[in-house]
Amino acid sequence: MEHDLNHHIVSAFDRDLEGIQARIMKMGGLVEEAIINAAKSLETRDEELAERVRSGDAIIDALENQLNEEAARVIALRAPTAVDLRVVLSVMRMSANLERIGDLSKNIAKRTGVLVQMQPIGGTAASLRRMAREVELMLKDALDSYIQRDEELARDVIERDRDVDQMHNTLFRELLTFMLEDTRNITACMHLHFIAKNIERMGDHVTSIAEQVVFLKTGEKPGEARPKMDVTSTDAALTGANGLSESED
Repeated sequence: MEHDLNHHIVSAFDRDLEGIQARIMKMGGLVEEAIINAAKSLETRDEELAERVRSGDAIIDALENQLNEEAARVIALRAPTAVDLRVVLSVMRMSANLERIGDLSKNIAKRTGVLVQMQPIGGTAASLRRMAREVELMLKDALDSYIQRDEELARDVIERDRDVDQMHNTLFRELLTFMLEDTRNITACMHLHFIAKNIERMGDHVTSIAEQVVFLKTGEKPGEARPKMDVTSTDAALTGANGLSESED
């Protein structure tokens, strides 16, 4: 009888974990779509698509709330230990990162409505879309590494964030050039820079998701601090221009 009860408890816990993990993958899929659509709406100047990104963020937020409630219930009722507890805690941290990426996608879509009223600045919109595509692919691999418990793939995602930082640095320099060539480009370049910064931050959140996979496998976060390749934060060229700041998002 005791064996049957233990089996029932284990089976119920497994079902709870499966439900939580299915929800995190659904949330991840929506966030991947938001990243791509936000960047696409900017490149194609599609205000309707941008509005879909903005309105869709509410669904991502709701999923995070549901995940947190389910995870809290599992901890309270099942009292998981060791590896099982790491799984639940990792899902909660991943959902917070996904929710933040969704917010950053929404911020990009908000600026699209402003930028469509201005002249395009060179090929910057296409560059931003390529940068966003790299982050979206990183997120896909990070989620795959979680499902497969693939530590090697997770560490590869962490390393690839350097590429996103470098793309951001290159675009930053291009925007400075456009601003120096024609002061009428300053406002548009400000918005484009903040979009690039949002995408770079997405990469940081994806990296945090990949780090959770390493935590799941080893019980520890990656040991070495990952040096940031973003050098633009030390350059005040775009800070404070026209009274705008990133916090306004």
